[in-house]
Amino acid sequence: MVMKRLLLALLLAFGCQMAVVSRAFAQLQPKREFRGAWIQCVNNQWNGIGRDRMQQTLTSQLDELQRTGINVILFQVRAEGDALYQSQLEPWSRFLTGVQGRVPEPFWDPLQWMVTECHRRGMELHAWINPFRAKTKGTPQLTSAYYVQHPDRFFEYDGLWLFDPGIPANHVYICQVVQDIVRRYDVDGLHIDDYFYPYPVAGKAIPDDASYARYGGGMERGDWRRKNVNNFISALHDSIRSVKPWVKFGVSPFGIYRNQGSDPKGSRTNGTQNYDDLYADILEWVRQGWVDYNIPQIYWEIGNKLADYATLVRWWNDNAGGRPLVIGQDVERTVKFADTTNPQNHQVYQKYNLQRAMPNVVGSCQWYAKACVDNPGNYTTVLRQVYHRCPVLQPEMPWIDKKAPGKVKKVKPVQTRDGWMLFWTAPKTKTSKTDPTGEMNRAVRYVVYRFPKGEPVDTSNPERILTITTNTYVPLPFIAGKIEYTYVVTALDRLQNESKPVKRKVKL
Repeated sequence: MVMKRLLLALLLAFGCQMAVVSRAFAQLQPKREFRGAWIQCVNNQWNGIGRDRMQQTLTSQLDELQRTGINVILFQVRAEGDALYQSQLEPWSRFLTGVQGRVPEPFWDPLQWMVTECHRRGMELHAWINPFRAKTKGTPQLTSAYYVQHPDRFFEYDGLWLFDPGIPANHVYICQVVQDIVRRYDVDGLHIDDYFYPYPVAGKAIPDDASYARYGGGMERGDWRRKNVNNFISALHDSIRSVKPWVKFGVSPFGIYRNQGSDPKGSRTNGTQNYDDLYADILEWVRQGWVDYNIPQIYWEIGNKLADYATLVRWWNDNAGGRPLVIGQDVERTVKFADTTNPQNHQVYQKYNLQRAMPNVVGSCQWYAKACVDNPGNYTTVLRQVYHRCPVLQPEMPWIDKKAPGKVKKVKPVQTRDGWMLFWTAPKTKTSKTDPTGEMNRAVRYVVYRFPKGEPVDTSNPERILTITTNTYVPLPFIAGKIEYTYVVTALDRLQNESKPVKRKVKL
């Protein structure tokens, strides 16, 4: 660890070029890392293009992201009390069909399609929702049955309509929507973004007098609002766990928790604050174990006078609270600004070297997927050649489950008409009192390692991961019968707990 940090410090100090960074990081690849990308709908990228073109575009993006090592897709399925999936509770999204409530023609279910396509590529799919936003400025009217029945449970703020977070019935309803998603779709996670109470607009007060009078109980209004959001996050966590306990719950808050001007323990920044302005007490959610991962949106550049990236990465690292901390990266802003130590480079190396040096940072999430695919400033090339060189497993989450599946069986090479393959069979799924169906223990993916002859088997080395696959076979190279490798296969369950290895020597 000391040598690793020393090397990272040297890299940061001298702003090394890509070739040097690549060599240095060859021995520093993590075995587990969250590598995400957001695919949003609110930029109207899907409006009017139809099913076939949308599927073609998503297929191209997923293929490129897979080649870049991305292993988690956060797909926006509920932007404003609507649905990019078939729902009996909420109307089809205008961001899909152009008009809220209009059924897609020809009919298809984008969420189901994305679950299938992501899993086929070995990626996780996290359904991304906005919990409280009900109507944006571009939506002419609300068609939600819930709004029609209960218009008094909403308020308008600067052209937005929101579910009033101060009304407990809204919490119950939104949790029902989430349970419906989790119950009917094989999602790996449920993800929420940074919109709780609305971002403040100068001169405009949040119109929650009625709910405060009814439910405030004499509390100071700011504390009451934070309590409302806390209660919702707790209820949402419990709602997900009650349906499928293996589904992860994550949040991507605004990048500043509190400024030091508001709290001596805050960051040395001067911007909008989660705690004071959005009434989102992220650290409390982490302390209580209500969220499984945290992705603060640290979209600024290193050297920003109001919200410096380096300052914020260090602050969140120091306040990670025992939950995986992932850094939300702005691709376009990263390549727009020069490295502060080497102006010939943009900031991708400087940012990634810094976060890799932080012990509580376990990955990055790219804002946004298309920007990553477009590869501005060779940003994506750097990920592929340096920081995402190897396939990796997801970070462990032992508070959900830490029991590994059993070992795979019958690992053997077989010659087929498509060439030599290494086959194995899945381990037996074990049930228990706490997991009567065995779903938490079921093998859903497999890691295949390959070691040259004479090299000790070390499954902690991600450089030797050949692939992570949902299949129970992998193609083998034929090299004139002269080269011997040791192949090792392990099983992963839904939380990516890894089984004991099974070895097989193969000469082809």
